[in-house]
Amino acid sequence: MTKPGLRKLVMTALFTAIGLLLPFITGNIPEIGKYLCPMHLPVFLCGLVCGPVCGAAAGVITPILRGLLFGMPALYPNAVGMAFELLGYGFFSGLIYKLLKQKNTAAVYIALIPSMLLGRLIWGAARLVMLGLSGPETASFGLAYFWTDGFLKAIPGIILQLTLIPAIMAALRRAGVMKEG
Repeated sequence: MTKPGLRKLVMTALFTAIGLLLPFITGNIPEIGKYLCPMHLPVFLCGLVCGPVCGAAAGVITPILRGLLFGMPALYPNAVGMAFELLGYGFFSGLIYKLLKQKNTAAVYIALIPSMLLGRLIWGAARLVMLGLSGPETASFGLAYFWTDGFLKAIPGIILQLTLIPAIMAALRRAGVMKEG
């Protein structure tokens, strides 16, 4: 494995580990976690730092592994739905950021905002399919539930992401972790 490939693998593992541990800050209280979205931060960062494939891998692995190791989130449908959502976050943030010529704070926002929207749409579609497979519970998943759980409850987490991620990326650039492009 080449040094850049090994570096990406190690960084992806680091971001995944952070994603496993960060939710402990919320005290494993699901409602607080729903509002702050602690697993999302390292997945977005992984996509931005390591690229779309590594970001997608971290996005899929983190909620499933956390569900298996710690029982939160519950594997079905929560961790599975989150795996699709976080796959979208990691992939699209990495892809959009990679396609941008300038690698500055504005580029981070340009990558984050559509990735947030796409990831939530993917989560909604995955949740609808999973609940459709479950039977009558599908009726409870409608536009109101999608809007409330996908966006309104996540506003504190979205604000946290839009505040911390650009600051962390700027710090990583200053530290020489990120190469200007």
